[in-house]
Amino acid sequence: MKAVIQRVAKASVHINTQLKAEIGKGLLVLIGIEEADTNEDIVCLCLKLCNLRIFDDANGVMNLSVREVNGEILAVSQFTLMASTKKGNRPSYIKAARPEIAIPLYQQFVRQLEQELGKAVATGEFGADMQIELLNDGPVTICIDTKNKE
Repeated sequence: MKAVIQRVAKASVHINTQLKAEIGKGLLVLIGIEEADTNEDIVCLCLKLCNLRIFDDANGVMNLSVREVNGEILAVSQFTLMASTKKGNRPSYIKAARPEIAIPLYQQFVRQLEQELGKAVATGEFGADMQIELLNDGPVTICIDTKNKE
């Protein structure tokens, strides 16, 4: 699994001009799923997301997690994170999981994230054409690949 995590003051997702979900202070998580992903990847990533200390403490030091600041999470599936650009100029998405594999893994990821966070997680809609608005706070943007544990 690959994730792009952005610390946000607010974020929302629209589908066909209709608001699907929105959050205030928290994390916008764009998530890419590959066929080789397992429950271990999901658990590892969810733990990391909820405990990542990227929010400022009273001294202005990034020392608090989304859980500790009572923040929210918006999780949006994004298969393009699995793009390979090694050959040519047209990205290849051969590593992206097919919907029959990716959808259950994405749903499991959201459930696990809710369990770790202790509250509901806002989501986009798998496979939909979505418009994401965000106010990146910092900016703080972090990339995680569960296959790169070093």
